[in-house]
Amino acid sequence: MTKVPCAIVLCRPEESRNIGSVCRAMKNMACYDLRIVGNRDQYDDDKVRTLAVHAADIWETASFFPPTIEGLKSAIGDCSIAAGTTRRMGQKRKSWGMTPEQFASHATENPEANIAIVFGNERTGLVDEELGCCNLAVNIPSNDDFPSLNLSHAVQLVTYTLFRAYETRQYGYKQVSLERLRETVSSVSADIDRIGLFRLAGKTDNDVFLEGILARARLSEGEAQRIEKLFRRLAWVKTGEGNEP
Repeated sequence: MTKVPCAIVLCRPEESRNIGSVCRAMKNMACYDLRIVGNRDQYDDDKVRTLAVHAADIWETASFFPPTIEGLKSAIGDCSIAAGTTRRMGQKRKSWGMTPEQFASHATENPEANIAIVFGNERTGLVDEELGCCNLAVNIPSNDDFPSLNLSHAVQLVTYTLFRAYETRQYGYKQVSLERLRETVSSVSADIDRIGLFRLAGKTDNDVFLEGILARARLSEGEAQRIEKLFRRLAWVKTGEGNEP
């Protein structure tokens, strides 16, 4: 049986019935990991169950995180890929986004990896900071005159595309988690600082750039360690500080 290794993350959802509909959409597509950045006691259990129909088990096993940026980071920390869904791009947001089909193809190139799809609040979507926590963006093509999708419909479209892609998956190496990837970025960034770059400006933008590039590269643990060692050695050659790596 196909099981999609994907966490559906809902950021600050407002409507209990929407959560129920999301549960049903997820179970239809063999996706069982629901994570909510919000407080459980703010949602009406009966309304969730009414719309979930026979998928109430998704609600019962859902994980909850504080409705903050740190809460969102915790919700996606164990995932190798975190894709934020958005229809708005711009200077302070992702410069481009994948279609659901492109994302499914990207995700299944390493089907052992855990992934997260992050959906924003029903009225406002993902704010800049929330989208910034993700290393990829997904755009669902829709009518320019009426582009906003219902939350559960968006979840259904994305999970359906993933389900179809995982049915023909090929097994391979295990990709590092997003938390581990950020450790690599932090290590590389520190060595770049030792070399003398970005001392005054540009460090934050460079870290975001590195995280996006390395996430798309789908690093294994061995590859992450090798990149870290490479930059440590470059910094040592430049500065002569510490022991030779």
